[in-house]
Amino acid sequence: MANTVLKTDYIKMMDRVCPHGYYPRPSMVRDSFLSLNGEWEFGVSGSKDEPIYNEKILVPFCPESHLSGIERMIKPDEYMHYRKAVVLPDGFIKERIILHFGAIDQEAWVYINGKPVYERLGGYIPFEIDITDYIEGEEFEISVIVRDSLDTKYPYGKQTYKRGGMWYTPVSGIWQSVWLESVPKDYICKLRFTQIDGGVHLEVLGGATHKVVTLDGGVGIGFDGDGIDIIPEGAVLWTPETPKLYGITVTSGEDTVRSYFAIRQVDIRNIDGVERICLNGEPYVFNGLLDQGYYPDGIFMPATEEGYLDDIRATKSLGFNMLRKHIKIEPEIFYYLCDREGIAVFQDMINNSSYSFLRDTALPTVGIQKLNDEKMHKDPETRKIFEKTMYETADLLYNHPSVVYYTIFNEGWGQFASDEMYEKLKKHDPSRIIDSTSGWFRRKKSDVDSRHIYFKALKPKGLDGRPLVISEFGGYSYRVEGHLFGDANYGYKLFPDKEKFEDAIIMLYANEVLPLVKAGASAFVYTQVSDVEDETNGFLTYDRKVLKVDPERVSETVGRCSGKV
Repeated sequence: MANTVLKTDYIKMMDRVCPHGYYPRPSMVRDSFLSLNGEWEFGVSGSKDEPIYNEKILVPFCPESHLSGIERMIKPDEYMHYRKAVVLPDGFIKERIILHFGAIDQEAWVYINGKPVYERLGGYIPFEIDITDYIEGEEFEISVIVRDSLDTKYPYGKQTYKRGGMWYTPVSGIWQSVWLESVPKDYICKLRFTQIDGGVHLEVLGGATHKVVTLDGGVGIGFDGDGIDIIPEGAVLWTPETPKLYGITVTSGEDTVRSYFAIRQVDIRNIDGVERICLNGEPYVFNGLLDQGYYPDGIFMPATEEGYLDDIRATKSLGFNMLRKHIKIEPEIFYYLCDREGIAVFQDMINNSSYSFLRDTALPTVGIQKLNDEKMHKDPETRKIFEKTMYETADLLYNHPSVVYYTIFNEGWGQFASDEMYEKLKKHDPSRIIDSTSGWFRRKKSDVDSRHIYFKALKPKGLDGRPLVISEFGGYSYRVEGHLFGDANYGYKLFPDKEKFEDAIIMLYANEVLPLVKAGASAFVYTQVSDVEDETNGFLTYDRKVLKVDPERVSETVGRCSGKV
């Protein structure tokens, strides 16, 4: 009988007073920072107007998780009530106080000292509120009311009330860090790094007219206006093998922020008659793992940031150079670690709208993969919400050099007007590769020919001339007793022991993946980094305590399918 309460070892490292208490925005760091993670008053009621605070919850963990201290499902007609008293440190206040939420799922109403200040819909994108005019002095109260009905108008990913198979436990309420910073009246709102030949163009939004930019170890360069080109002497280009980051400080009036950038270019070029994805002008094979970002004790969040770091390092130890972040947006610390450690990211947009097993999974799996998506998911509001979240995702991740590729729709989930969505996202961010339809229901407009192949050999037919990406395959299952979420077993091919599992993976890469690399394929995504609830097809067990293969042996073959050609 499997143990359904799995726990990772990261719990032993966790700061229970202020979990995930590091600065949550590595791309723009200020000295002024106060984490509000930790214990909040909490309660659940049947009404938005009837707050109840009869429990304690540990933020930033969702109430469904073990780490939150609540550890139960929230019903769709229930309202979650959060409350926290805040005392600002001496000298914290400059001129403006900004309150940040990493993510709240799904409808949220924020109050300061009982006064409504903000309403938010959607569960994955960070937001901030200037609360200066709502507080007096250094003590105040924050309260948040949240309702999560899993309304499919909004992005929901793989959450479902009836979890099982490839669908997982839902996540409600506050599930990322909450924090404060204090800024001058004229403060830097945003930095934007755009790749240019040999460097980046830095755009500084907000702040005073005159600005000073200083590279680490260099001399400050002043400029007036919004932007400046930065071209380091002897620039080192970012790759997974050489993840060079340049530290930078930007000062504007009374405001100073620290950031970083990298120099890298990703595009598509014809190499010896084959369309290839290229990194820094050279054909490059992105060979990676599907990464769903689930943890048994925190669900959407690991107990500590080491959970992200260890997943990244385990991936690299196996010879892979990429993670496909599957239908989930992580806190920014994850993308920073990918930038720093050298792992490319293929980022999925988050699906909304309804899902049909017959239409979206069963029929396409047996080869029925043609469908006019202009007529799919026609509700105008739902389409508008998806498009808005797509732009917000691209803006959030714009500065991260590791993010080289976007997937708009996965296996038809919520898919509509994919040609139009491709054109809009490509115009919004032309610097990334865009996969309009990962898996099937392929339309005319996409940068790549993206296939999911689980039940056949990797010998795709009918290639259309675009770079070939096998965006999901593998999914081999090996159950490690004592490290299982439940008794169910979800995978695409089952193996009884480590030796047979490891041999099968090596043979898969040697006999099927490597020939496609030599034929000119550009990317591969094996399913997956870790087991997830019923899915037992990970390289790591769900509790991250067992790596199911010998990394030295596997990386010898996998590494031959990765990197420069």
